[in-house]
Amino acid sequence: MKRHLQKGFWVLIVAAILVSCVVKESSNAGFSHGTKLAELKHKKLHEVSGLAASINNPGLFWTHNDSGNGADVFLLDQKAEVKRIYTLQGIDNRDWEDICVGPGPDSTKNYVYVGEIGDNDGSHLLKYIYRFEEPLETPGEDNVMIIDFDTIAFKLPGDERKDTEALLIDPRSKDLYVITKNEEPVSVYQIKYPYSTKDTITSDFVGSIPVTKIVAADLTADGGELLMKNYSHIFYWKNAENKSVPELLKERPQEVPYETEPQGEAIAWARDKSGFYTLSERSKGSKSFLYFYKRK
Repeated sequence: MKRHLQKGFWVLIVAAILVSCVVKESSNAGFSHGTKLAELKHKKLHEVSGLAASINNPGLFWTHNDSGNGADVFLLDQKAEVKRIYTLQGIDNRDWEDICVGPGPDSTKNYVYVGEIGDNDGSHLLKYIYRFEEPLETPGEDNVMIIDFDTIAFKLPGDERKDTEALLIDPRSKDLYVITKNEEPVSVYQIKYPYSTKDTITSDFVGSIPVTKIVAADLTADGGELLMKNYSHIFYWKNAENKSVPELLKERPQEVPYETEPQGEAIAWARDKSGFYTLSERSKGSKSFLYFYKRK
């Protein structure tokens, strides 16, 4: 998000009212408070807007900057140090907002999905998701060019133009979901698999959630647990009955402890479900840390 959050009292009041209405009575959903693993200092990673745990590279993460930066995807370790930078050839970063890793067209491979889905001014009809086979980190050059990738072009129903900043993939169905940011309640849209990489897809509205300012979301590797966050809260859904994402989102979430971040727009489950991670922009000179929230 290039335009930074206005930190007026009305934002906090509205968020508090909405949270009190939608969240189940606190149980902290079985997670400890966040622990700082490392400070993010890499000079090119100053506007982090997405985070996903790697499958092919255990213990590492994929991340990226948002609008106005390069079309770069960074492989990050748990010391918040960049192991390698991958650049999508011929692509601009109009407003990259989220990233996820999961299945794709070849069942023997894993894929990275980068969401060109932001739209602060509501001016773009088309949104894009870039998909490429997840690289395996091997010794070599620090910067690698990604030439072979798919572009999934889509729009919202009714040609609506909205800011969406959260992207997730359901590992069971391969369906993709994007979530609006500035509405109250936020809207959830589905891109059903298989999705064309040649024609523009019209996504399906599948529901709304009575919260606002959603900026990131992630499902566990088995699809059994869902996290979603805004700037001040993390929401958690336990999918005990193996429901579809639209059905799961009809349930009231629980709230998870959240350590205040300068502008936290990234969340990712650990692949083994032992907990989850958050990461923030370095906003107005504030420091950014990679946090881990351990399951109790």
